[in-house]
Amino acid sequence: MAHPALRAKRRMAALRTLGFLSPWLIGFSVFFVYPLISTVYFSFTHYDGYSAPTWSGTQNWAYVFQDYPFFWPSLRNTLWLVVVMVSTRVAFGLGIGMLVTRLRRGGNLFRTFFYLPYLAPPVAATLAFVFLLNPGTGPVNTVLGGLGLPEPGWFKDADWSKPALTLLALWGIGDLMVIFLAALLDVPKQQYEAAELDGANSWHRFRYITLPNIKPIIVFAVVTGAIQIMSYYTQAVVAGKVSSGEAGGAGEVVEPGYPEKSTLTLPSSIYNLAFQRGDYGAACVIALVLFACSMAFTLLLMRRRFGLVQGGE
Repeated sequence: MAHPALRAKRRMAALRTLGFLSPWLIGFSVFFVYPLISTVYFSFTHYDGYSAPTWSGTQNWAYVFQDYPFFWPSLRNTLWLVVVMVSTRVAFGLGIGMLVTRLRRGGNLFRTFFYLPYLAPPVAATLAFVFLLNPGTGPVNTVLGGLGLPEPGWFKDADWSKPALTLLALWGIGDLMVIFLAALLDVPKQQYEAAELDGANSWHRFRYITLPNIKPIIVFAVVTGAIQIMSYYTQAVVAGKVSSGEAGGAGEVVEPGYPEKSTLTLPSSIYNLAFQRGDYGAACVIALVLFACSMAFTLLLMRRRFGLVQGGE
């Protein structure tokens, strides 16, 4: 048995540690644990935001998975955006970062040029892209038509709406460019010099030196990008509403997802259920699905990351 003085010392150390952790613990409990528990509870109730919630069992879950017409399209679109948009953003951001590091002149100018679009407000940037990609009068299709190339329907075509949103995301690539630029500049130059002396070409240097050194940054970019795209809302909703020509006035409900539910995302379905239809219980079901998908993506990517590290060791 430990000496009473030793037990008292350990107790004081534990209390001191809890004291330092208390701001984080309070914030974590108030802004994560409590909302999560409340969301789980409301998902089993009928709640319209005004009257007291009443227990309804699994009715909300059955409604969302079987009868709500926007859930499965929004889930498919969100997963498509996570896979395609995140991968293209990471590849494009890495490519731009490598390009800027190789520039001997004008590097600062190009950094500013590629970073500035990221600072544009999302609504303004989306409106600009809807104008540029307008199938009838937009300058992009005008140029494509002048060159004899196909003219896509972009935000008015269900097959091209998500690629158009991806182009918008690539335009604002400045955040990833800066992150990859810092990682690339941190790669030891001695490794490149040794590889050149051994006769390694550009591809070998990239594969065996650049990628292993920046692998943690790539994992960070993919994980944060997946979480960010899981909550993708503003650009998709604005593009769909403006392209449809139905902005919606006060009290008017405009169904999301134009054209043909192709711009639906899970957050837009949550908004539609909670704030347009007044069904907070069903909205909580989709919120939990969104949370589960985000956790699954994060755990999968982190597991692969740690597996690669252990395998390398």
